[in-house]
Amino acid sequence: MKHYSLEQLAGAMSGALPAGGGELIVSTGVGTDTRKVESGSLFFALKGENFNAHDFLSEALQEGAVAVVIDEAQRAPEGAPVIVVDDVLSALQRLAKWYLKELDLVKIAITGSNGKTSTKDMVKAVLSERFRVNATLGNLNNHIGLPLTVLATSETDEVGIFEMGMNHPGEIAPLCEIAPPDLSLITSVGTAHIEHMGSREGIAKEKGVVGQALGPDGTLIVPADCDFLDYFQKVTPGKVLVAGEGGEVFATEVRPQGNGMAFQLHLPGDVTVAVQLPVTGLHMVSNALLAAACGCCLGLGPAEIKTGLEKAVLSGGRLRQLESEGVVLIDDTYNANPDSMQAAIRTLAALPSSGRRVACLGAMAELGEHALSSYEELGRALAASGVSDLVAVGEETLPLVEAAKEAVTVRHFSAGEEAAQYLVETIVAGEVILFKGSRSAAMEKVMDAAFPNPSLRL
Repeated sequence: MKHYSLEQLAGAMSGALPAGGGELIVSTGVGTDTRKVESGSLFFALKGENFNAHDFLSEALQEGAVAVVIDEAQRAPEGAPVIVVDDVLSALQRLAKWYLKELDLVKIAITGSNGKTSTKDMVKAVLSERFRVNATLGNLNNHIGLPLTVLATSETDEVGIFEMGMNHPGEIAPLCEIAPPDLSLITSVGTAHIEHMGSREGIAKEKGVVGQALGPDGTLIVPADCDFLDYFQKVTPGKVLVAGEGGEVFATEVRPQGNGMAFQLHLPGDVTVAVQLPVTGLHMVSNALLAAACGCCLGLGPAEIKTGLEKAVLSGGRLRQLESEGVVLIDDTYNANPDSMQAAIRTLAALPSSGRRVACLGAMAELGEHALSSYEELGRALAASGVSDLVAVGEETLPLVEAAKEAVTVRHFSAGEEAAQYLVETIVAGEVILFKGSRSAAMEKVMDAAFPNPSLRL
């Protein structure tokens, strides 16, 4: 973030400075966590269901915050510089929107039911071959995380990549108002959060907002296998670029190779370049095509796109291949929904193994009335995949066990500790095991308990 005076920032947020100090300079950005306050920053006293950061104003100032942003004026520390606003979260969002107008920045929005973060990582790797890029850190993709990402953008950055997530209808439009995109990507329309969205059509409508938010000169990038492509083309005022078979950017000769995927990347202008993607899975090739298309939109050449894809490093817990005493571990523990579960199982089934291929799976969250059918469908897919064993964790996974048990050797455990002990006692060198589940399932704890010191597989 650029250096601004409190007076400037208060004006941007429609806030007041009752204790003065408008000449003070914020030099290191903003913060919302007293445990991570940087000296010279502006602290926002957010509230949640179980906390109120107004309880920690003195601590924030002691840690070096220049001033605090509050909406409970009576709680201002005596004599301390404060900006009083109507609502702290709304003020944070207004500040982010104002700040983006101060920057000369190409803004990219990424959303989708699956693959948002992996695609973001690949887009960043590609575009970093030519531009200075800031991208969403981790999973800061909601109404709080997005403005924090925006405000972490430097005045020297040329591209901002903003992941936009949602759980309920109407959540993406406010994000696009904060960071109006010049270029948008929809990675997929699946069944994540269907409990709140009601249907895939409802999910598609919500995802399509990143296309509707574009101007006539903007571009929406969509995978070729998306069954809502026609809808996105209808509601998007700009161009729609299709990535995948039959699209303007596509891949041929796709095959697993080493610890990743090799393919021929076809770009507009009848240009072809060989790529060795450093991550496994056919769905990761689809994400790479979206990133390549993004590079094309911003004028990158084939060599830059190839180099960027081959340098891509994915955020933790996303199809990382690890090794522990000859056992190959597939760490895909970050999150899960029915579509990403099936994609991970296909990846597991395609990996070479001299022994068993084992799927260690936890619960999937936010399925609502679709839970039973989703687990049963996953069980049938697992049974047909060629994966030999299922280790299921949690009572929610019982329908998965029932649907898979005729074709797969299954073990079910109520607790992760029991599953980890079973794996310690039965898994041997040469076998491959996938760990995956929703955040609430914490399958990384099962993996860490069974295999405490794995190394990155090269």
